[in-house]
Amino acid sequence: MSKPDAPRRKPETEVVTAGRNPLAHHGAVNPPVYHVSTLLHPTMESLEKRSQTYSYGRRGSPTSQALSDAINRLEGGAGCVLAPSGYAAVTLALMSVLHSGDHLLVTDNAYGPTRAFCDKILTRFGVETTYYEPTIGAGVAELMRKNTRAVFCESPGSLTFEVQDIPAISQAAHKGDAVVIADNTWATPLLFDAFAHGVDMTLHAATKYIVGHSDAMLGVVTANNATWKQLRDTHGNLGMHVGPDDVYLGQRGLRTMAIRLKQHEETALALAHWLQRRAEVARVLYPALPDDPGHSLWRRDFTGASGLFGVELKPVSHTALASMLDHLELFGMGWSWGGYESLMVPAHPTRTARPLKTEGPLLRIHAGLEAVDDLIADLDAGFARLNNAS
Repeated sequence: MSKPDAPRRKPETEVVTAGRNPLAHHGAVNPPVYHVSTLLHPTMESLEKRSQTYSYGRRGSPTSQALSDAINRLEGGAGCVLAPSGYAAVTLALMSVLHSGDHLLVTDNAYGPTRAFCDKILTRFGVETTYYEPTIGAGVAELMRKNTRAVFCESPGSLTFEVQDIPAISQAAHKGDAVVIADNTWATPLLFDAFAHGVDMTLHAATKYIVGHSDAMLGVVTANNATWKQLRDTHGNLGMHVGPDDVYLGQRGLRTMAIRLKQHEETALALAHWLQRRAEVARVLYPALPDDPGHSLWRRDFTGASGLFGVELKPVSHTALASMLDHLELFGMGWSWGGYESLMVPAHPTRTARPLKTEGPLLRIHAGLEAVDDLIADLDAGFARLNNAS
């Protein structure tokens, strides 16, 4: 219902309308799910030239095109491709711009698998990675080399939640002819306009807020004009493809993402303020809090916060921590976030640019869509178990 060349509307409207054209599908509100591998061509010329819109299932269908068009519309990019997971989106973005002999700069607070790909795969192909302090800002220029081809950002980081000065980093990177890639999963396109802040390629673990229901794996990568051809060609050459049912679940989740994010933020703020008053808590890591070190940058660049944040506890034994977490009723323990349910897991960040100093255990919390009073009661009971075990 949003034409590609139409003026962009408010995000809450775009997230509902982008990528939909009911009249093209007999009035169906949602794009249909095409289960397809083989697509027939009317003539030999069409077959040989691949001149029709869809030529082979791996190369896309009306189902995948609807979601990629919607994401691209929200991002304001030149094009978007889908990947089978958020991790696949990370690897796709990096492989689109890197070659043997290149140097890569990666924020030290990056998603763990991003580090694994850099350290275990890119090194095998002759790409060297340097990890930089997340809050370095314009200082990243001092780490640039003649062969630095990309700077990878994640703001806020999904474990320690530092906010990066993306415009300053982008300016420094572009002076050195490097591409800026940003993992924007925490904020989504609705809360942070990556391209307006100097990013060249933005990616999301759509498994999180875009799908929103913890029932599908999905990644997306969107590029600007300067990087779109590289991304599109690499995506095709790697044979990346997402099954139509998972694409459909991404479309389904996308339509309610704006309203869900508002509730996630409201609940997260309430939990964060409550946790700040607890004697067991050393600090809460959430840029939406006025006393957070990244709050001023967050207010400058973001239009809201999501439901993911961190809590550093005061020193406590592993046994006491287990007593707290093992019997929580509403906070599940699982390696994801962004769904409707609340989650809590111990976090163990890896740092190489500068040691991370913490008093006690670090917890990562995702505030779900449950009633906040019930979530607080669950946490309160958990702290009682922790104190009894201590």
